[in-house]
Amino acid sequence: MIAVLIVLSLTVVAVTIGLLVHFLVFDQKMEYYRGSFKILDPQINNNFGQSNTYQLKDLRETTENLVDEIFIDSAWKKNYIKNQVVRMTPEEDGVKADVIMVFQFPSTEQRAVREKKIQSFLNQKMRNLRALPINASSVQVNGCGKRVVPLHVNRIASGVIAPKAAWPWQASLQYDNIHQCGATLISNTWLVTAAHCFQKYKNPHQWTVSFGTKINPPLMKRNVKRFIIHENYHSTAREYDIAVVQVSYRVTFSDDIRRICLPEASASFQPNSTVYITGFGALYYGGESQNELREARVKIISDDVCKQPQVYGNDIKSGMFCAGCMEGIYDACRGDSGGPLVTRDLKDTWYLIGIVSWGDNCGQKGKPGVYTQVTYYRNWIASKTGL
Repeated sequence: MIAVLIVLSLTVVAVTIGLLVHFLVFDQKMEYYRGSFKILDPQINNNFGQSNTYQLKDLRETTENLVDEIFIDSAWKKNYIKNQVVRMTPEEDGVKADVIMVFQFPSTEQRAVREKKIQSFLNQKMRNLRALPINASSVQVNGCGKRVVPLHVNRIASGVIAPKAAWPWQASLQYDNIHQCGATLISNTWLVTAAHCFQKYKNPHQWTVSFGTKINPPLMKRNVKRFIIHENYHSTAREYDIAVVQVSYRVTFSDDIRRICLPEASASFQPNSTVYITGFGALYYGGESQNELREARVKIISDDVCKQPQVYGNDIKSGMFCAGCMEGIYDACRGDSGGPLVTRDLKDTWYLIGIVSWGDNCGQKGKPGVYTQVTYYRNWIASKTGL
């Protein structure tokens, strides 16, 4: 009997230790972080186009070894697994390196906090490197508002298809798997869209979000956990046309899927500035939504023009602005609602400045699109999402 009790006791201890080891060691998840930095050496750039595959391979290996050494000789060594350079891009004063870094962390920790810590750590370490001359201020880890394809934009109305990965923050909001509206990814769990998209269908559990430049098949899909409509929005009016959407499981960032930057509430964007709209909407008034993402280049239109009686007059309220072409043709349409109007800064970082809201017809002369002004609602977005 004593022997049996001892065996049982040892078994309980072993199971307890096993459970502790599992939760403390094995209950971790693999996380992939995309980083980039510039190698400041004009000579490298000059030789880049002429170098053979072996020289290019040497540069990649040197960079990978450098990142390995940085993390292995640090407090991150227990979490760091490996890295791989996925792209070398020649620039004016050197070469930009894009690298994927793989870590393993307890599932309870917040990715957004780690992302900032990793970037700060890399920035600090690369300031004192001798192996390669790196511009530490160029270090970015999963930064917002970055795209990996060149910008070639025409228009939505005429049916020009957006290149793959061109607008990685674009999403499709679907009710019962049928596209209803566009949305914009602002973090790995939150999107922003138009309030009027939920005017008819109120049950969040019947909504889904898909990502990629095609609705079917989607590149990635998520269930909606909840949506928050602005408290002052009323379906009979057009003001406060903004909502945020939280997905049930976080989005995995890649070249094809990533978040856009949100501007500060104090930011301003001048009339006649070039901006871009994207969406899966109809190609003409009364048409059907499209399976493939389309794009358009338009201009911000001043309030002085937009509030003229023959345009929209007093219908333009605070928190709205117009963009498009007064000549018509270039415009958002049915199914584009809630989608992004974006612009970029001098560092080629993209910002969400407008949400497709309303307009008369599609591409009609003298009737440009009307957009919800993101800066006007910037503090409201922060209060609901913490972003």
